[in-house]
Amino acid sequence: MTASITNTDLPLGVEVRHLAALEAIAKTHSFSRAAVLLGYAQSAVSQQIATLERAVGHKLIERPGGPRPVSLTSAGEVLLRHATHITARLGAAKADLDALTAGEAGALRIGTFQSASARLLPPTLTRFRDAWPRITVELRNERPVGVLDDLVRSGQLDLAFTETGVYPAPLTATELIEDPYVLMIAPDSPLAKYDEIELTQLDGARFISGASDDSCELRIHQSLERAGVRPQTVFRSDDNLTTQRLVACGLGVAIVPLLAVELFVPDAAVIVLPLARRHHLTRRIGIMWHQDRDRSRAAEAFVETAVAAAERIGLPSIPVVTSRRQGASFVV
Repeated sequence: MTASITNTDLPLGVEVRHLAALEAIAKTHSFSRAAVLLGYAQSAVSQQIATLERAVGHKLIERPGGPRPVSLTSAGEVLLRHATHITARLGAAKADLDALTAGEAGALRIGTFQSASARLLPPTLTRFRDAWPRITVELRNERPVGVLDDLVRSGQLDLAFTETGVYPAPLTATELIEDPYVLMIAPDSPLAKYDEIELTQLDGARFISGASDDSCELRIHQSLERAGVRPQTVFRSDDNLTTQRLVACGLGVAIVPLLAVELFVPDAAVIVLPLARRHHLTRRIGIMWHQDRDRSRAAEAFVETAVAAAERIGLPSIPVVTSRRQGASFVV
């Protein structure tokens, strides 16, 4: 143990603040902007980088001078990859220490995204608040979902709603609900006569699509591409209700997760049709955590509460018209 600590091959002059300065410069490409980001004087950032370069024995920053942006050298890029892991682990360590003292009081940091916030989060929070009244729940809504993975990995979130899939260590998740993708069309659309929709029927159709970097939109695009469908995207929106209202106006069709469909909104009445089963277009929503981090009792209870709440979520049966006059039916 002592030998490993005193190993002269290790850059023992490196401090966390030096690595933070390197990360800030990589992000901002500027010593002055890095200083603002870190809350330091610019001279302090310059000194930290100089100390770091001496400690590792490599030039890390290219300094072209003048107004031109600075950049990392090849050695700087190598060290940055390690620095990112080190600072993430330190963030995870702080989260573990906070969890030790949380007990039945303290804060629980939860990440979520739009459709989970609308349908899964409210019943979960209601139940959890009744059972754990002294826990403060701090919510963070993000898009795209992949951002939540990074926040859990770095220790900035304790838990996050997510689209479950294959997660590299140290992330893991438990499934809450399976959410099929459906087609939304205007009530007077010619497609309304079909019981289910083949993707090939949508070739050349005008689409109201999601943001291009959204995980749902990427999954939909890949399915359309496999089917040889060439959609004509006329509008993009990252808001579920905006998308539904545009479809209701007849501006286009949309493929969305069923959980994202809003019922009983007067100016957003659409017909929702299932996609043919053979397309297997569905997503699985779960709740995710860092498997190497000690979860507080409150975090474990929140996961259990989310599972119980999800079991009682009623998704609308399809096909359905989302208007009060037609009366949507539910599967519970």
